[in-house]
Amino acid sequence: MPLNIGGGSTKVFYGRAVEGAPLDVGGHRGVVNYEPTELVLTARAGTLLADIEALLSERSQMLPFEPPHFGSRATIGGCVAAGLPGPRRPYSGSVRDNLLGVEIINGEGERLKFGGEVMKNVAGYDLSRLMAGALGTLGVLLQVSLKVLPRPMREITLIRETDAKRAIVTMNAWARRPLPVSATWHDGQKLSVRLSGGDYAVKAAAEAVGGDRLEHGHTLWHDVREQVEPFFAGDAPLWRISVPPATPVLDMPGEQALEWNGALRWIRTDAPAQDIRRTASAAGGHATLFRGGDRQGEVFHPLPPTLMMAHKNLKKALDPAGIFNPGRLYIEV
Repeated sequence: MPLNIGGGSTKVFYGRAVEGAPLDVGGHRGVVNYEPTELVLTARAGTLLADIEALLSERSQMLPFEPPHFGSRATIGGCVAAGLPGPRRPYSGSVRDNLLGVEIINGEGERLKFGGEVMKNVAGYDLSRLMAGALGTLGVLLQVSLKVLPRPMREITLIRETDAKRAIVTMNAWARRPLPVSATWHDGQKLSVRLSGGDYAVKAAAEAVGGDRLEHGHTLWHDVREQVEPFFAGDAPLWRISVPPATPVLDMPGEQALEWNGALRWIRTDAPAQDIRRTASAAGGHATLFRGGDRQGEVFHPLPPTLMMAHKNLKKALDPAGIFNPGRLYIEV
């Protein structure tokens, strides 16, 4: 029987629509192990993301990839399954980069454990990291182990007015220098940059970067992460496009915003999907229909036949009957 796996259901908009009996794993919660001195945390998949962040905050620590919540019921399992990082991703790694181990139930009802609680823990296939971004198509997440990091001693946000073309040049110039940049954002008119680290390093970097100091800068990065910034308002489909950072402004209709030194482009547009993907491919990237639009068609960038076959074979190995979130990633997976 097909199963629609869910926890807090705060990211149900992401991926294709799934038809199946609900399997609510949100009640399987609790921190299993937290070693602040070892920078590792293990929790059951239904544990609220807010609770984990509150626990880490008590020890002045954080999840390195700054994950979005998209609602108060967001869980750590949903965070891993969606594989969505926030503004800090280019500088501290992705969800996959910081995932040390997982425990799952596969399609044959077996309880399997991959990885562990240290970085060098894998002999053979690193199946744990494949769960990041799989959207529950490979198994039911029971438990995850993640690397954590100390919070920066100081953070400031600087802002300046500039167009997108100049913003791309500026962000890439910053990336070539040893600056403690931890987030960038251009909303179409203003370029914002967050600097994180020790007092002296941040102060020196601020003088080198320039711009006006933004009070309560943490609010801006929260709003960008949670997509409540004004740019994200509206009903037009929202596309998430990954390209090389120095790629010029993409030639397509609609409003555009930039993140990750220019490597991540957000575009609100009603343009045909094939046109958007053609433009992304020509730039050496790929495009995802993030919100809105047709959720019955393919929302992720089409894969080459050989790579799609690898996806199918992996799905067949872990979920032979195809019961877990069928079609959530691709129609065939």
